[in-house]
Amino acid sequence: MKTGTLKQILLITDGCSNQGEDPIAMAALAKEQGISVNVIGVMENDVIDDRGMQEIEGIAMSGGGVSNIVYAQQLSQTVQMVTRKAMTQTLQGVVNQELKQILGGSASMEELPPDKRGEVMEVVDELGESVDLEVLILVDTSASMKHKLPTVKEALLDLSLSLNARMGENKFSVFVFPGKKQEVEKLLDWTPKLETLTSIFSKLSPGGITPTGPAIREALSYFQKKRSLRSLLSRDDEQYIEESI
Repeated sequence: MKTGTLKQILLITDGCSNQGEDPIAMAALAKEQGISVNVIGVMENDVIDDRGMQEIEGIAMSGGGVSNIVYAQQLSQTVQMVTRKAMTQTLQGVVNQELKQILGGSASMEELPPDKRGEVMEVVDELGESVDLEVLILVDTSASMKHKLPTVKEALLDLSLSLNARMGENKFSVFVFPGKKQEVEKLLDWTPKLETLTSIFSKLSPGGITPTGPAIREALSYFQKKRSLRSLLSRDDEQYIEESI
């Protein structure tokens, strides 16, 4: 079974978007491109209002991902749980597609006998440990997130350690919104480890706006750039091989 690389956007925020495109529409576009969008809403002692809650759930639903509202002190375990849950959800979707091709019609995992379903879930679990994963992390750095950023940093370091225990290859990239000079700013290029965040996070200066839609749009274009570069390199490799024969 070919699953390729699982691609996720992990959005960490504590409030409502107030600038740029509709983030729910941007998340739907991500899903169309095979990228799931997962959202973690971070609370401190306060609560997230109804509009913020609806937006968080709406982004994850239209992005084919997972959403969770959490107090800052539980953020580390939630970031890991959401990332892994989204992996399992995506892999189950892949398996269901395979089952439809094998069994025909609208067959799905839920319709299998319990013993067969257990076997399929074992395959999903094994794939979850071995499949390659790319996670582009979007961190809301609007003014209300200022005191939560140290917790976000620790949570991302824990995520890196947790996922690097897998057999599959991991790549992480980190963007913040708003940036110093523009709506969205890249903090970290694709890397298997997030240790360098320690020095970068202390230099962040939170701003007032929350351009969530533009942040998701920028994440999509970044995935596309990576894909274009990969196809360009593979074409050159093929040409080189042809010239060598």
